[in-house]
This record gives sequence, structure tokens and C-alpha cells, in this order.
Amino acid sequence: MYIVAIAWLYVALMMSVAEASNTNGSILGAIVTFILYGILPTSIIVYVMGAPHRKKARLALEKASSEASQVQKDDETPSKP
Repeated sequence: MYIVAIAWLYVALMMSVAEASNTNGSILGAIVTFILYGILPTSIIVYVMGAPHRKKARLALEKASSEASQVQKDDETPSKP
């Protein structure tokens, strides 16, 4: 997944360089091009594609937390002789 994001950032960078080096282009136009065509869409796509990983990590943390609290409850209950 990251190789596609890196490739797209490269394409957006080359578009920005073409914008800056054009006779009618400007540095500001190149910066805006890189942000609007490169960084913004790439960050959104990486965030959306990372949602399953974040969900798995959250569920694993909740499971570990519930298991730890269950062990703690078991330790607190006195055993009957």
C-alpha cells in the first residue's frame, strides 16, 4: 500500500516541478499543486486504508485490558477453606 502512496507523491512532486519551471508557472502554484494533488489525497487514502489495522489494535488492547481486569478480580476474591 505504501509503495502506491510513495509513487503518487513522486508524481505530484514532478507535477510541482513542472509547474515551478514553466515560464508562466510560479513557486506558489507549485506548492499548492503539491499540497492539493499530493499530500492531501495521499494522507486521506493512507488514513482510510489503515482503518482495519487500527481496529485490530484497538480490539486487541480492549481484550488485553478485560483479561487483566478478570485476573485482578480473580486474585481479589478470597478462597473458601
